[in-house]
Amino acid sequence: MPEEFFRVRNVKKAFGNHLVLSGVNLDVHKGEILGIIGTSGSGKTTLLHVLIGFLKPDKGEVRILLEPPHRALGTPTYKDVHKHLSLVKQVFGFASQIPSFYDNLTVLENLKYFGSLYDLPKYTIQTNMKILLHLMDLEQARKLLGKNLSGGMERRLDIACALIHDPAVLILDEPTADLDPVLRNHIYDLIRKINNKETTIVLASHHLSDLERVCDRIAILKDGKIFTVGTLEEIKKNFSDYHQVSVKLGSKKYHDLAEEMKKHHKKLFIKCEAYNQGLMFSTNQPHECAKVVMQVAKHLKDKVEDLHIGQQSLDDIFITIVEEDQRRREQSSVEEEAAKKFPDEKEKDDEEREKEHQRKEAGSHHEKKKWKRRKHSKKEGEGRRHEKKEHKEDKRIEEMVEEGDVL
Repeated sequence: MPEEFFRVRNVKKAFGNHLVLSGVNLDVHKGEILGIIGTSGSGKTTLLHVLIGFLKPDKGEVRILLEPPHRALGTPTYKDVHKHLSLVKQVFGFASQIPSFYDNLTVLENLKYFGSLYDLPKYTIQTNMKILLHLMDLEQARKLLGKNLSGGMERRLDIACALIHDPAVLILDEPTADLDPVLRNHIYDLIRKINNKETTIVLASHHLSDLERVCDRIAILKDGKIFTVGTLEEIKKNFSDYHQVSVKLGSKKYHDLAEEMKKHHKKLFIKCEAYNQGLMFSTNQPHECAKVVMQVAKHLKDKVEDLHIGQQSLDDIFITIVEEDQRRREQSSVEEEAAKKFPDEKEKDDEEREKEHQRKEAGSHHEKKKWKRRKHSKKEGEGRRHEKKEHKEDKRIEEMVEEGDVL
């Protein structure tokens, strides 16, 4: 079983009257990459700031595993992050959504400065700088000022500054924000390399498809709490209601295929939409749907270049969860409004429910009494039968004594 590196217990945080975190419980495993997703304003950044000690929770605690130099020297213990900040800052590295390096310092000067904040020896700083410049592909840019770096270089330098003290945990807030797909892939390749060095990584991102490829587990933050956490396979198993059949045609005439499927095979799929230069069907009958798609394409004299059956993506699952939550809120709001407009009707409904409850209770009580009476009658009947039997036996013994059969 994976070892818990730090534990979040019932963390609550509010800003004024606005409750952002309403009871977060989460375990982070040692050596994993954990992704945190949620809608804008759901509290992802606030949670990350609480994890690293930047913000103190109003209630609850965050405890991190602090090991002795060698396990033989003592038992690992979990310390409260907010009561041991001086120790904790050596364990955490943090790269925020907005770069924190200095524009008027070069790449090298920034790394030296951030290394000095951790009281590292000069030799250690120089060694770590050399490793990070190579790892982050910044060797050619080491003399460039921060303000002259490209977007991708800015992100890599910010992560390098967060890693200069070789932390056990790296926290990343939107590490690929505003980057194009190529640069995003580059950053996630770096994250994998960092994790391969046994660094535990926690990251928040809006790019859910990227998290699918890089994270060991994913936590969904909703209503200020962790709605669910697990591997991608576990989340898909628990929340995916249907499969997806995606197809690419040689002619690229997806409109014809879509119309033909809607006209003659509508019952086979839930929805049909353009997807990644192709067409995707959401269906509860994936194999049958795929078979019919092939037949329809052949009928249209088109060539199927690619056909794939898979589960819903993390994007689709997240959207489904959010939409269902929105429908629930709207329904609750409608019911509340109706109760305000027609209070008498609500009282009648409440009275009817109460009467029905009382009838059930009375019926249940009556049944219990009947059962007790039957049980009592049964016992009395058994007692009377037993008495008759004993009376017969006594009379028989008396007759035997009179006749001399018993001495």
